[in-house]
Amino acid sequence: MEVANSVTCIILLILFCGSAAGSRTKLFSSKAQENGIAMAALAPSPDDGICKSMVETQGYDCEEHTVTTQDGYILSMQRIPVGRSGGTPDNRPPVLLQHGLLMDGITWLLLPPEQSLAFVLADNGYDVWIANSRGSKYSKGHTSLNPGDPAYWNWSWDELVAYELPAIFQYVNDQTGQKLHYVGHSQGTLIALAAFSKDQLYNMLRSAALLCPIAYVGQMTSPLARNAADNFIAETLYWLGLSEFDPRGEAVVKLLKDICKKPGVDCTNLLTAFTGQNCCLNSSIVDIFLDHEPQPSATKNMVHLAQMIRQGTIKMFDYNDPEENIKHYGQPTPPAYNMTSIPNDLPLFLSYGGEDALADVNDVKLLLDSLKDHEGDKLVVQYREDYAHADYVMAQNAKQDVYDPLLAFFKLQ
Repeated sequence: MEVANSVTCIILLILFCGSAAGSRTKLFSSKAQENGIAMAALAPSPDDGICKSMVETQGYDCEEHTVTTQDGYILSMQRIPVGRSGGTPDNRPPVLLQHGLLMDGITWLLLPPEQSLAFVLADNGYDVWIANSRGSKYSKGHTSLNPGDPAYWNWSWDELVAYELPAIFQYVNDQTGQKLHYVGHSQGTLIALAAFSKDQLYNMLRSAALLCPIAYVGQMTSPLARNAADNFIAETLYWLGLSEFDPRGEAVVKLLKDICKKPGVDCTNLLTAFTGQNCCLNSSIVDIFLDHEPQPSATKNMVHLAQMIRQGTIKMFDYNDPEENIKHYGQPTPPAYNMTSIPNDLPLFLSYGGEDALADVNDVKLLLDSLKDHEGDKLVVQYREDYAHADYVMAQNAKQDVYDPLLAFFKLQ
């Protein structure tokens, strides 16, 4: 236990230092803007995008798209219209892939093509759309702000529900003329469940597959996340004025990669303090992961998640000030997202793991209890006893254990 606590403290320190380093870069960026220096790095060119670096290199066609949300964020999306063998994109059912916290769309491309969900879907006749949330490497654009402005980071996952998902859904629906299937992982499930509970997106949705479904997190067992919440780490950063939470400093990544190269070190264990004991990761996957992830988020978003962990509720962001809450919500406490309001006839596929320290089994059971009135033939629940949080997007056997059943579910809708 003492060793585990030491590892947790080291990782918390690394994350804190990474976030502080990100803040220093942010302050310099603001100064650069004041001096009229162009912020060219905010909008990577197609030559620097995910299509060029991660998809076309594997022999797949890929298109770069951008979506502008109602609150001004300019998001990058990638489209894989056909499989590696080619064919016509006409009338292929669209599937939207939404990554989780501190990740981006590369989540779905980390494994070899025969194992990565984005490629598996494309090869099975789907029109694949990959989302990248605000603040991540390829979605740093905004109509009036840049990431050096604290206002750019003034959001939590509430805004992803209110602005981001609706804009992405509408864009894919407009481009394809079809309702879409949705796949979310981790925070990607949270924002979908919250949106569904408010009867949003339903008219553009064919079905939803939720991997590591997160709604309630009060029983989360992740020592890293639990300690951070209990010790108000995110709140401390927020109070210090660090509006961007960026765990990806160059020094941090180099340190972790150097650790991973040491003989006898299994780098998959670096994820364990956060995700739980993943069963099925190839040791080389962590090196690939560190080439691209983790990605920044808003410190305000980390505060929101910490509130949920401490309180065991699924509510909107709490300003911890009745007057401020009234200003935002018209009531002294933040409104709750009611999971029982999710339409009972929405086709849902939920898969969760027995070793997952973030989407804990007991929290998932609370969610399933909220769905107890769901139509029986519209709800498929898969339980993988040996899976933890990262297995769902990085396990070498995820294709046969999770993705094949998910494909079978989609084909029935």
